[in-house]
Amino acid sequence: MDKSLKKYFLFFVGPTLAAFLIAFVIPFIMGIALSFARFTTMTDISWVGFSNYVRAFSNSDFIHALQFSALFTIVSVVIINVVAFTLAIILTRGFTGTNVFRTMIFMPNLIGGIVLGYIWQFIINGFLSVFGVTITVDAKYGFWGLVILSNWQFIGYMMIIFIAGIQNIPGDIMEAAIIDGADPFTVLRKITIPLVMPSITITLFMTIANSFKMFDQNLALTAGAPGKETAMVALDIYNTFYSRVGWEGVGQAKALMFFLVVVAITLVQLSITRRKEITN
Repeated sequence: MDKSLKKYFLFFVGPTLAAFLIAFVIPFIMGIALSFARFTTMTDISWVGFSNYVRAFSNSDFIHALQFSALFTIVSVVIINVVAFTLAIILTRGFTGTNVFRTMIFMPNLIGGIVLGYIWQFIINGFLSVFGVTITVDAKYGFWGLVILSNWQFIGYMMIIFIAGIQNIPGDIMEAAIIDGADPFTVLRKITIPLVMPSITITLFMTIANSFKMFDQNLALTAGAPGKETAMVALDIYNTFYSRVGWEGVGQAKALMFFLVVVAITLVQLSITRRKEITN
């Protein structure tokens, strides 16, 4: 068996490994190098050292986008996980029709981000038209529009992960707690949440990463309007790279810094939540 695995290893792994190297590793390494250069095409590269990073940090649009993305991420992560966990608790009670409700709540996750952005733009603008305004009149409308959109898209997916974790809790533990007279809140706090912590680790990681990286929904819903007040970091990087000639290197520097920020935050989150995990 070991000889067969070694013999056909490259045959099965090779195409995926090659695609990963070509589509991710090589462009990523080139992006790091280009963040220290000024260029418009790959034939006119001139090295400028850390000046791209200095220009990025001195760019008020980038700083605002970081702040806006951080606030959006905090609000979205809290609401998505709390609502998803609550729905998971409700939909694991064995009520009639729970599978139908699970499917209905999960379905928005199957819709693409661009389509979702335009759908919610139409809905929100229709509601705001009663007051004679649109979603791009004030940044607060765009912010809460993005929060509503992200909640509608991701709650169902996180709910499914929580349901899997809840259903994995041994039934005898729950029965013993009930026999001992534990009330529902105590069961939730002392048994359910600690034993579902691996699922919480996953959902927190996914919601933090997805919220920070949100691009297509932001582009379709507000495109950063009014001005650039609702532009998140990914959209700001896109605008920097493709809309300002001579700023391509700055866009690369922003992208690398953004990558490092997201990695740092998610690693801290994974470290904290994994310490709280309990093996069933």
